[in-house]
Formats: sequence, structure tokens, C-alpha cells
Amino acid sequence: MTESKLASLTLKGFFAFGLLLVSSLAAPAQQAAPSLPLLFDARERLARPDLSSLVRLRFLTSVDFPPFNFTDQNGKLSGFNVDLAREICSELEISDKCQIQAIPFADLKDALAASQGDAVIAGLAVTPELRRQFVFSRPYLMLPARFVRKLSVPVEGKTAAALAGRPVGVVKGTVHEAMLAAFFPALKAQTFDIKDALLAALKDGKVDAAFADALQLSFWVSSPASDKCCALFDGPYLSEHFLGEGMTIMLRQKDSVLTSAIDHALAALSRNGRLQEIYLRYFPYGLY
Repeated sequence: MTESKLASLTLKGFFAFGLLLVSSLAAPAQQAAPSLPLLFDARERLARPDLSSLVRLRFLTSVDFPPFNFTDQNGKLSGFNVDLAREICSELEISDKCQIQAIPFADLKDALAASQGDAVIAGLAVTPELRRQFVFSRPYLMLPARFVRKLSVPVEGKTAAALAGRPVGVVKGTVHEAMLAAFFPALKAQTFDIKDALLAALKDGKVDAAFADALQLSFWVSSPASDKCCALFDGPYLSEHFLGEGMTIMLRQKDSVLTSAIDHALAALSRNGRLQEIYLRYFPYGLY
């Protein structure tokens, strides 16, 4: 079986991400910060297991999933997932026992099964087959679908209903095509073979809007590639059926105590705002 990532940026998109991250540092102070939806009940208190006997916690990740895990210009392992792993260790007060190692994405599952690491934090999509072999933490980030529309085309209304009768692009054979048909049967879908062709058609006015992964759309509309032609519209749209369970951490089935500890840390980071801080560090314009 070929495992898959939830979403990723192309190298071209990653360079745009770098420019966007730099430009965000100079954003006006009064600009409202995008909010990260809470995935944990604020009233819920998860027990913190005793990790005193833990010798080491080695997180496994990869370097080909920006902005979640990548090597920066100095060759340092960086990204949302990398920062989150460090915060989890800090919250559990085991930073001195914490390690983060990058290996090829294709080797992550086998490395975890062989106890070459203790947890995988790399955007690995949860599947029924993987659930038969491993356990997963609670999700810490959902990757929604969004519309993006051409700004020069007048739209009356602020919801997807305003796109009725207009050509809306989507990449064929994707979960987003299936989701568009299921959620918005009244919209006129126009399919494209690849994402780049879809975005080019939107920029050139061949379609009035597009429906795709919010991660890629958010960076594209804020990058020079879009030439300020377009903006995110309506949404976000979440669906476990079409988009999966979200970003999680994968562990061995025997490590139930460690899984509970990571869930405890994720809940605490969600409540105290540190998860939001990491989110804003890598998604300054938001996904939601």
C-alpha cells in the first residue's frame, strides 16, 4: 500500500510560502489574526500519565512536506509539525528526552513498526489499514476545502449559493471534485487535469471560481503567482468522509500510555494558546 500525505506544497509553492512568511512579519499590527478552530473541548481535562520511566521519545518526520516539515536555508529541520513536537515535549516536561529525526516519507511506517522511533508526526493520512497496525492521537489540525473566486467578476452574496450558474473549476478525480458534487450539486463544475491548470484558468477568467484544498489556495492567493487576482470565498468546509480525520500523530498500538500523554499535551496546548501561536507562525493568513 502506498501511504499518502494529507496535503503539501510544490517546491514553487514552498518558495512562495517563504516569501509570504517574511511579508507577514511586516503586516499591520491592527490586522486581525486568523483563528484556529479548537478541536478539544475547553472543559475537558485529560489525565496526564506518568512518564517517569520513559527513556526517550523520538518523533519521526520527513523533510518533503512544507510547511509542516522541511529543512530551512540553514539545513535545520523546521516546520509546523517540528515545532509542535517540541512543544509537546515541553508540555510533558521531557524535553531532555525528546528527539526529532527526519527519514524518507516512504520509510516512516516500517521504521515505527521496527521501533526505530516512537511517534510519527508527518501528515500521514489515517486509513483503515493503518488503524489495524497503529494508534493515532486526536487530531490537532483539520485541512478544510475552500472556494477561491476571481475578484473582477461581480458576485452577489457571500455564500456558495452566489456561484450558482457560474463555472467553478475543480481538479478531476480528486476528493474535492467528489465533495463539490455532493455538497453543491447546483454548481456548474468544470474539471481540470492538474491544479496548476485550474489556477491558471481562474487567473485568466476561464472560470469564475475554484474549489480545492484550503492550504494550497491560501498560499496561492497571497503569493505573486496569483497577481492579486483572487480571494478565498465562503467556507471553510470540513468533511471527515471526504477529507479524512485531519492531522494526527501515529504510534505503536502497545504505547497506549504515550498516546494518552500526547493527547493530554495537545489538549493543553490547544487551551493555553500555544497551538494557535504555531499555527499563526506558518499560516499567517489562515486556512479557515
